[in-house]
Amino acid sequence: MESDIEQTFCLAEEKGNSAKSLLSPKAKLTWTVSATSHYEAMEKYYQYMGWGHYSSEFLDDRLPYAIES
Repeated sequence: MESDIEQTFCLAEEKGNSAKSLLSPKAKLTWTVSATSHYEAMEKYYQYMGWGHYSSEFLDDRLPYAIES
């Protein structure tokens, strides 16, 4: 969270570094979630934010994230 009205939801660890680099030094981590796909992550994010049900017309959103070894 950067302020009461500004937030960023991004991937953890190195995969989210480009998004996190845009945050101010005062930004704080307030919530984390585990998900197997972009769609699942967004459903949980919408629920957390109180925005109702997430939907997407992009079928690729439901594909599982690649697992790295």
